[in-house]
Amino acid sequence: MSRSGTVGSPPGTERDAPEAPAARLGARRRRRLLGLGVLLGVLVVSCALSIAVGAKSIPLGDVWTELVAPAGSENALIIWELRLPRTVVGVLVGAALGLAGALMQGHTRNPIADPGILGITQGAALAVVLAVYAFGISSLFGYIWFGFGGALLGALAVFAIGSMGRAGATPVTLALAGMAISALLQALTSALVLSDQQSLDTYRFWKVGSIAVTDPAVIWQVLPFLVVGLVLGLANSTGLNALSLGDDVARGLGHRVEVTRRLGVLAIAVLVGASAAVCGPISFVGLVVPHIARFFTGADHRWLLPFAALMGSSLVLLADIAGRLVARPAEVQVGVMLAMVGAPFFIALVRRRKLVRL
Repeated sequence: MSRSGTVGSPPGTERDAPEAPAARLGARRRRRLLGLGVLLGVLVVSCALSIAVGAKSIPLGDVWTELVAPAGSENALIIWELRLPRTVVGVLVGAALGLAGALMQGHTRNPIADPGILGITQGAALAVVLAVYAFGISSLFGYIWFGFGGALLGALAVFAIGSMGRAGATPVTLALAGMAISALLQALTSALVLSDQQSLDTYRFWKVGSIAVTDPAVIWQVLPFLVVGLVLGLANSTGLNALSLGDDVARGLGHRVEVTRRLGVLAIAVLVGASAAVCGPISFVGLVVPHIARFFTGADHRWLLPFAALMGSSLVLLADIAGRLVARPAEVQVGVMLAMVGAPFFIALVRRRKLVRL
């Protein structure tokens, strides 16, 4: 027998061998498409429960009736004025945070990176406190733009400082610059809230993290930015796959590393900034979701990013539903519920080296 093993092989082996990798790729693609279908189904169920469950439970049949033909009843008022906007915000913010977390871990090559590492959340917090302290703005409709602007400025500052070295922006310089800027912004925020009671009250409410918006108009304010961020983030997947091989290899494959990294940071800033401006800093979604998604998709960002977005939406909605049930008829904010779930996951993440590896 030759070393290639072709002599004496069963008939058809030489012809079928090249088809085996293609068959495996086809099966993997079908599994991933099936996974996307399952995630979409989970998201639809989560949306239905988010509208039906609360201080007053509404049967799913009545939910459907009031959605397609509102009759002006109390149930219609609850659904259209309170729970539907809350559900829409949960879907949008969850998708934004899940996608931003996957982008951030990919660009920084850091498995425990979350939206707070690039100074985005801290920038939004400082801007919200400044809006209250310096301009007397206390409504969400008023300070949402301050939060969004602060998040963008925080991200730009981190990227500018992280790009100062001769090698430009690298995962290490971005992470170090992010930690330094975040600490500075957090210190400034603390100094302001400790000197002004109104700023402290607004900051405490914003800091908890909630998707229960009282004015649905804020959805239309941030929707264009979230859509742009989602498109930019998903479009960044191919370049991010190349960056995972190293900057030199990516350049050798014809990718423009700096452009890819700038687009990624811009997408992260827009997604997290818009989310934080509306809901405050919701932790652990950006940290937990990418690891769960990577378990099903592997490291291919073309699949990882949409998986992370869908999982983020479902996770935020389910955590919000759980928060309404555990303290009924009151409720626990989604930021608190996610922290209760995310902390044990973070501990497991640190203890399992295979899960941490990117």
